[in-house]
Amino acid sequence: MDSIGIIFAMKEELTEVLKRMNQINEYKIFDLTFYECEYNNKKVTLVESGIGKVNAARCTQILIDNMKNDCIFNVGVAGGVSEAVDICDVVIADKLIQHDFDLRPFNYERGFIPKVGDYIQCDEYLLRIAKEVEIDSKKHIGTVASGDIFVTEELMGKKINNKFNALCVEMEGASIAQTCYLSNIPFLVIRSISDSPRKNSNNKITYEDFLEKSSKTAAEFILKILTKI
Repeated sequence: MDSIGIIFAMKEELTEVLKRMNQINEYKIFDLTFYECEYNNKKVTLVESGIGKVNAARCTQILIDNMKNDCIFNVGVAGGVSEAVDICDVVIADKLIQHDFDLRPFNYERGFIPKVGDYIQCDEYLLRIAKEVEIDSKKHIGTVASGDIFVTEELMGKKINNKFNALCVEMEGASIAQTCYLSNIPFLVIRSISDSPRKNSNNKITYEDFLEKSSKTAAEFILKILTKI
């Protein structure tokens, strides 16, 4: 895999990776800026999609159509909804689901998307490489749940964890997974935990407090993966 795309929801996440790479070119397509970089003799394209599932899916398809990447990563931060994960832990998705996709009136389970299914599996090769990479932070393998909701309430976090056995929640990964799945592009989603509604009932730990640190953790992890694929 010599051509790799990496999608970030926010500038803070992208910046931590970009400053560690050799930037070659910069492209503008519509309102999206694509940074063509070189790392470990590979062409790596970085892009900030914007927050939310529609922004992420749109960005993914533009990336696929224009950059012809061999695989796509989604890297960034997330909120933990499992008691097993702590702030700055890394979650590697083996599968993803859209927790807010709801067609139950038509006799589908919550999260099920017609012609797609419910859980979308990440690429086995990329997942195996990610499992082998050693980092200082604790790693977890499991389900990442995506939805157009910033989950701050402990009860909602518990419901998502209980329903989908999700380790964390965010707002882009599953839509990127769906777009890659439909286009037959290998993908992997990696998240560093920046906050946890299940462990933040006293509001002493906030998303902003750990955004930078979690972004750095995620950046260091993806760069180690790029040296192995």
